[in-house]
Amino acid sequence: MKRATVGPLPGVTQDIAGFKIGHQPSIYVLDTPGVLVPSIPDIETGLKLALTGSSKDSVVGEDRIAQYLLAILNTQGTPFHWKNSNNRRMEGIQYEAKEKVDYSLKNLRPSRRKLPTKSHVLYVEDLVTEVQHALYSTLSEFNGNTEDESDLVVLIEQQFESLQKARKIPNEGSEARLMISKKFLTLFRTGKLGPFILDDVPEANPLS
Repeated sequence: MKRATVGPLPGVTQDIAGFKIGHQPSIYVLDTPGVLVPSIPDIETGLKLALTGSSKDSVVGEDRIAQYLLAILNTQGTPFHWKNSNNRRMEGIQYEAKEKVDYSLKNLRPSRRKLPTKSHVLYVEDLVTEVQHALYSTLSEFNGNTEDESDLVVLIEQQFESLQKARKIPNEGSEARLMISKKFLTLFRTGKLGPFILDDVPEANPLS
């Protein structure tokens, strides 16, 4: 009944621990601390590591990481795949919650003690739909070139504004950007937005 201690931030595992997960034959799993290179060779590598959560977000900044993720999605045309693969969700989901729930970032992570309720699941689905629709609509209406850094910066700013309107975040300035960035990165890291390919990313990015 031993359980490994886990967390959303790096550095949780400090020692080597063993866990028996099977009998006849006996199967053991070792949980070891992650190892990171002592120095990051370039900005691109650092941003990729930060995006996957290999370093603390505060080191790079949630806003900067979210911008990098948007740059990847836009240059690869990922929002267009969302539209083509799931038209029903992109058109929006209507539902009535049967219970009042305090929705926050913690609702996006699975709970060990109880299964998510139907309203929780529908909330996350709606959240994903809103984000996907906001990114798809801004990219499809964009007249610039996503391969051009200056145009890409303009598009990303438009998408931040669209996400803020979609999530009805009243705050302005850096506080709103931080809230949007945190929610966006949480959806990505929990796999709610779908699979992504981080290979073959253009070397040029608007954050260099």
